[in-house]
Amino acid sequence: MKKILISFVVASLTMTIAACQSKSTLGGAVGGIAGGVAGSNIGGGSGRTAAIIAGSLLGAALGSHIGGEMDELDRRRANDTLETYPTGRTSSWNNPDTGARYNVTPTRTYQANQQPCREYEMDVYMDGQRDVVTGTACRNNQGEWINQ
Repeated sequence: MKKILISFVVASLTMTIAACQSKSTLGGAVGGIAGGVAGSNIGGGSGRTAAIIAGSLLGAALGSHIGGEMDELDRRRANDTLETYPTGRTSSWNNPDTGARYNVTPTRTYQANQQPCREYEMDVYMDGQRDVVTGTACRNNQGEWINQ
């Protein structure tokens, strides 16, 4: 039953990503998936299902908030960081329109399916709050870094 629930949550969120039209919805979907995975690794026994659900909801809320705040300039800066910064070096910027501050650090670089991929950590400071987002992005044939 647990495996079915986990599969359902991940599949539902994956379909949500495919249908996303807005940056906050996309951020929420990505955050929900990350939260669900984190919850599945944290929870154990009968609490695992609750941890998956709680992680998915918390991740979706955080991802939606961050995704809603990132504008095209922020996405380009993050893309440039993944493209040009060496592993371990941080790119930082402030968005004067949203008031958000970003620190993006590539943490690991590797090849997957003949495409370069990078793990990264992004510190986001918004509304007096610090949020840390970790993820993996791979460069597609058009040179865009796509979150995995």
